[in-house]
Amino acid sequence: MRLAVCLFFLLAVCCLNASVAPLTVKEVSLMLRSGYSSELVLQELSKRKLADRLDSADEEQLIKAGATKSLISTLESGVYQLSAAENAAFEKKQLSESTASKAIQPISSLADNRPAPSPSANMQHEQQLGGTMYDHLKGDLVYWHEGSLIPVDDEAEQKKRYYLLFFSAIWSKSGRQITPRLVDYYNRVQPQHPEFELVFFSVDRSPFAMENYISQMNMPWPAVAYDKRDGKAGAIQGNLAKEIPTLVLAEASGKILSQSADSEESFDKVLADLDKILAADR
Repeated sequence: MRLAVCLFFLLAVCCLNASVAPLTVKEVSLMLRSGYSSELVLQELSKRKLADRLDSADEEQLIKAGATKSLISTLESGVYQLSAAENAAFEKKQLSESTASKAIQPISSLADNRPAPSPSANMQHEQQLGGTMYDHLKGDLVYWHEGSLIPVDDEAEQKKRYYLLFFSAIWSKSGRQITPRLVDYYNRVQPQHPEFELVFFSVDRSPFAMENYISQMNMPWPAVAYDKRDGKAGAIQGNLAKEIPTLVLAEASGKILSQSADSEESFDKVLADLDKILAADR
């Protein structure tokens, strides 16, 4: 009997590792508020299941978010509820990921213990992507508009001269910390300098997580579509992003001009490098 239980637990762990994480009530609520219909939510639940147990407060939250009676009834029935073994496997997986994420310390904690980088510490002129930025990004970009992601106008992107490449994910604490600062910078600088663009490369574990990150942070810039991350645009990530978050400044030619390290000052340095370039081009 004990052997059977262990085997079942290991099977649950393997299943969870091979798929995206189960949904929480909060995520279901965000899906509904983002424009997902109850039917689409049920389709997602059929693949991922529900990690939480529904209580009266959760039910009220979902109804306010737009859940139908059918969705509420289905959730209450427990048909998509994780089993005890699956839930234990999920919690174990979360704990493992949490431990692993500590290897990537928050930017603020690292900044307290490291000297500020030298003026040229971020400049990496010898790096060059294979092909122009437009070659890599054409046809692969989307942006958030009225609750959904829609394709970007490639013609407008072809005119860009400089690109900030932002590699991050909603699960990254330091990534979430840096994002509002980038939003403020972009909204302040980009209208005055339309020759530069910021592009988000998601390292999220599902398209829904990517959409949540973009919508919650009000990202005004384009992003590489989730299903294009393994294509020509996504190939950039493997070459440049060795940790999360990472900020890279590149010319339209593909030449890398500046890249962040593991400190907050290095992110500031990338933005300062772009400011100098934009000012010199005036």
